[in-house]
Amino acid sequence: MKTFCGRANPTTGALDWVEESEEYDYHQEIARVKVSIYILIMLDFFQNEKYYQGIREAVARLKARGEKVIVLDIGTGTGLLSMMAVTAGADFCYAVEVFKPMAEAAQSIVERNGFSDKIKIINKHSTDVTVGAGGDMPTRANLLITELFDTELIGEGALPSYEHAHQHLVQEGCEAVPHRATVYAQLVESELLWGWAQLQPMEVKGVRLLPPPAVSRCAGAHSVCDIQLSQVSPASFKPLSPLCTMFSVDFSKPVSSAFQSHSAQFVARCSGRGQVVLSWWDLHMDPRGDVVCTMAPSWTYPHQKRWRDHWMQSVYFLPEESKVTEGDDLCLTVCHDDYSLWYSLQDQQTEAPPPRPSCTCQAHLVWTRPRFGELNDGRRTESYVQALRSVLKEDAVCLSVSDGSLLPVFAHKLGAKKVYSLENSRMSKQLIEQKPEPTVSRLSQISVLMGEPYFSTSLLPWHSLFFWYCRTALSGLLRPDATILPCSASLHVVAVEFQDLWRIRARCGRCEGFDVTPMDEMVQRSLDFRESREAEPHPLWEYPCRALTQSATAMTFDFTQCVPSQPISCQGSLPLIRTGCCQGVALWMEYQLTDDITVSTGLTAPISEQGDCEWSRHRKQAVYFLRSPWQSSGDGRAAVSYSFTFEPDSGDIKMDFSISAL
Repeated sequence: MKTFCGRANPTTGALDWVEESEEYDYHQEIARVKVSIYILIMLDFFQNEKYYQGIREAVARLKARGEKVIVLDIGTGTGLLSMMAVTAGADFCYAVEVFKPMAEAAQSIVERNGFSDKIKIINKHSTDVTVGAGGDMPTRANLLITELFDTELIGEGALPSYEHAHQHLVQEGCEAVPHRATVYAQLVESELLWGWAQLQPMEVKGVRLLPPPAVSRCAGAHSVCDIQLSQVSPASFKPLSPLCTMFSVDFSKPVSSAFQSHSAQFVARCSGRGQVVLSWWDLHMDPRGDVVCTMAPSWTYPHQKRWRDHWMQSVYFLPEESKVTEGDDLCLTVCHDDYSLWYSLQDQQTEAPPPRPSCTCQAHLVWTRPRFGELNDGRRTESYVQALRSVLKEDAVCLSVSDGSLLPVFAHKLGAKKVYSLENSRMSKQLIEQKPEPTVSRLSQISVLMGEPYFSTSLLPWHSLFFWYCRTALSGLLRPDATILPCSASLHVVAVEFQDLWRIRARCGRCEGFDVTPMDEMVQRSLDFRESREAEPHPLWEYPCRALTQSATAMTFDFTQCVPSQPISCQGSLPLIRTGCCQGVALWMEYQLTDDITVSTGLTAPISEQGDCEWSRHRKQAVYFLRSPWQSSGDGRAAVSYSFTFEPDSGDIKMDFSISAL
């Protein structure tokens, strides 16, 4: 069959749907996203160890009761947990996996390890599994094993799946691994984190600009912000509450997916502004709670290293900021439906649970959390204000080309005669206060064309070159002496050693003593497909890395000129000057607003002598993973060679990297 797949189009700023041929393996399109999750689960040795221990003890308890152990493994993935159960003494396992490529890989893994007679792979959603004569399972299971969780615990439908399993697939009084999950939360004040949810006041030419009342009063979107909280320094927030136990779910008993609320009473530890709730959860693998796998951030256990990306930590923003005084008796409430959680803060517990927050101002629908942080970045704002002040004249007619940008407001406050803004969406347009606009054909001759540039459809750093295409299309409206701000952009590159991100491309080989090479083969097939050898977006502030080379400017794009008709190519090399394992390269864009003012979407400070990098929290950088890591001696006798080609027709950048000794 033919398949439609989304492709970012930098020349139009839109997501195009491309019809692939009948030979196109659409499973590999899905696998690009899912394989890294499976790899990370397999390589989470701490988690696997806890699961294995919990499974052994559960099987032993059932055997001690004289029961035959029948296992239901929901979301089996590679079949790893089922193989653990059989090795621990289980009599038979029914391993359910809805994702077909993964189910096929699991079947190969089970066969390779000699468990075909004890494990049955069922390629279905668990709610479609049948029990009884002629069904998928002849009888109900008495041991339930799952790995259904996400960063928010319940976001992947764990509760409905457990609810159905207890009603139809497992016996009453069954054992479960994990046995229980417990959710924890802590109320904090944090200017950094709160800046991801609410637009803050800012100064422009001595005038204090306040966000529109509709934005200030808005409760925002209730959806979770999942991040690597380990990379948020404890110095950037003030704990106002102790760590509160919010609720637990016992998976060995019937589970409900219906709406519930839970509250925790506490005495405020100090005074401040209640803004943000930090949250994570633990898995208790056994009934006693002795075998625990925690999702807590690393600063709660500084002497141990437990990195994982498939389950991170959660940040929730309260509907409104609340004043907290040390010694106050307060109540933190969490509500959840079948898929999501939301928090509220009260002086005391109330009978009526708080309603789910919803955005009424549209800003939280248009701007992402990193975008809020970008708009609230005072240093970045000052760079744009200084650049605009240097180019604006009294008769300036300005046109802004960016999504939901505040540049039109800045230009107006700085004295521009007229300010226009082109927005890609109606909601973005409504966010920016402006006079009624004429149609494009009636626009006055533009003296300043400005952009951040920022476009909500951009996935990779160079997708914001859409600004260049807009500048080209608008060239007939520009005065001969018009100023383009930014005047140019440059693509930068540095070769790096990742602290942990390399794991999403690692080979598993053997895991807990089991041969899982069919998983590696499936991963390699997905990586060999058309786009997988291109760069992919990652927020590198969450994924630390060391620079093994100097950073270099690879390409420059002159916005004062129109987009060229012919491709632009360049080549170069980066000598490896630091010891380490080079696993890939990081790429980002920098925008030259004026001759002496530059804004970076990547490195925000010089690379240290040790190679430490400080990355922007506002934009994702691009990462290109090398096929084979290279161990650098740091003597400069090896180098990363690169070649780039900017293709005007597509607006994309093709690239290639290799490492060789000099």
